[in-house]
Amino acid sequence: MAVTGAVLFLFIIGHLAGNMQMFAGRERINAYAAFLKNTGELLWVARGTLLLALTLHIIASAQITLANWRARPVGYAFKRDIETTYAAKTMILSGPLILLYVIYHLMMFNFLVTGPGYSQTDVYGNVIKAFQTPAIAGVYILAMLMLGLHLSHGIWSMLHTLGISNPRYHKLRRIVAPAIAAIIAAGYISIPLAALIGVLKY
Repeated sequence: MAVTGAVLFLFIIGHLAGNMQMFAGRERINAYAAFLKNTGELLWVARGTLLLALTLHIIASAQITLANWRARPVGYAFKRDIETTYAAKTMILSGPLILLYVIYHLMMFNFLVTGPGYSQTDVYGNVIKAFQTPAIAGVYILAMLMLGLHLSHGIWSMLHTLGISNPRYHKLRRIVAPAIAAIIAAGYISIPLAALIGVLKY
């Protein structure tokens, strides 16, 4: 779970860095998209790695969830949370919702099978067209808020599992993990907001 989560986390950061080039203008983001498409086999290796990491991440999450249920088949008569957080308790919900949005997002921007007449080459124009539609922008923003919530616990747990588990770092992880998650979510959300208010124009 932690290793595949780390792979997906690195992709999320890299994808955000690429998306932020929207603010550099049409030529910059379109050139970046063309560069990615022209990497040929490397692009498919990256996609295959991501698909494998995602599949293993889903399997690991299902195994952990089932193990937790088997460990306590009967619920608590009285339950008071001490260490857990809202992000941790909603991982079982946020994960599948994010996956559903990723599929929708790929259909829109990669496979171009949904949306208002997208171009094969003008990525900038496609993004603006999409996010100037309030419903599409709203769904994206909600999905990124869900991603931030998921990452908030995911980063904390990943750091703990991969060895940063000394008690002296406990409070630091509790601060750093949600802070990083919030920055990532805000970065993604800035793009549809900029399109909606006219900072990014077609």
